[in-house]
Amino acid sequence: MDRGRVRTEKVIKKEEKTKEDFDHTRTTLLDWNLFSTFKITMELSLGHPALKAFMCGSLSGTCSTLLFQPLDLVKTRLQTLHSNMQPGSARVGMVTVFLSVVRTEKLIGLWKGVSPSFVRTIPGVGIYFSTYYSLKQHYFLEQGPGAMESVLLGAGARTVAGVCMLPVTVLKTRFESGRYNYVSVAGALRSVCQTEGPRALFSGLTATILRDAPFSGLYVMFYSQGKNTLPQEISTSPYAALANFSCGILAGVLASLVTQPADVVKTHVQVSPHLYRRTADAVRYIYNEQGFQGFFRGGVPRSLRRTMIAAMAWTVYEQMMAHMGLKS
Repeated sequence: MDRGRVRTEKVIKKEEKTKEDFDHTRTTLLDWNLFSTFKITMELSLGHPALKAFMCGSLSGTCSTLLFQPLDLVKTRLQTLHSNMQPGSARVGMVTVFLSVVRTEKLIGLWKGVSPSFVRTIPGVGIYFSTYYSLKQHYFLEQGPGAMESVLLGAGARTVAGVCMLPVTVLKTRFESGRYNYVSVAGALRSVCQTEGPRALFSGLTATILRDAPFSGLYVMFYSQGKNTLPQEISTSPYAALANFSCGILAGVLASLVTQPADVVKTHVQVSPHLYRRTADAVRYIYNEQGFQGFFRGGVPRSLRRTMIAAMAWTVYEQMMAHMGLKS
């Protein structure tokens, strides 16, 4: 009897262990299936070409913004400084403003406004490149765009990104001007909404579009046409990135010169929205106070910054897209 009872207990324990192993295996399979489903979903979502373009654009814009933020600050200070100068005052140049900022605010002061710049750049450049990529794939899948089509592509993508990120652009401009004692982006946003209303966040919309859309359109046109003139040997050589960067610099200089007046008007409207009811009021004020040359104040630092940022952003973007197997 004892021997039979022992045998029965062994059989029961073996059945229980088998059941435990089965339950464990079933749980493991269910967990693996859930993990596999999640992984496949993430790969499909991250694998969307437009999202890849967004990620590549955001990364390229972040790197270039961090490097060239001082030029943007000097440009803004130049444009707002000259609007407060008395007639006959000595002219203040880019180097003078640069040294003044370093002397009064130390070296770190050159990166004042970099926080709103990042808040604007990371999604803004991503939106620009993903919109540009989507439009190009939709309308020019079989053959590349021509000169005028490149202008429309660049201008359309920049308009979408510019309108979406305009509130952050207003905050960035005010940070850099030195006229406002903002501590953080959130504090600046709260201050503007409480004292001036949400409408102030969209001040300078017309001037911003008139500046950004033509700049981007002309840049894409000059850049694409410049690349098309490169010999095939260079385009496929290890020096292709350097050649593309050179084309980007040339395109940036030309596009910056054309759109500089709109940038000056935009800065005045966004820094002092209470002085100008319309964009035309700012245009009239600049011309009456500073003459025609007033529309080109800050042109050197802006041209340097916009040219270098655009050239670097496009070069990094195209290299990353090529690495992902996508045609930019």
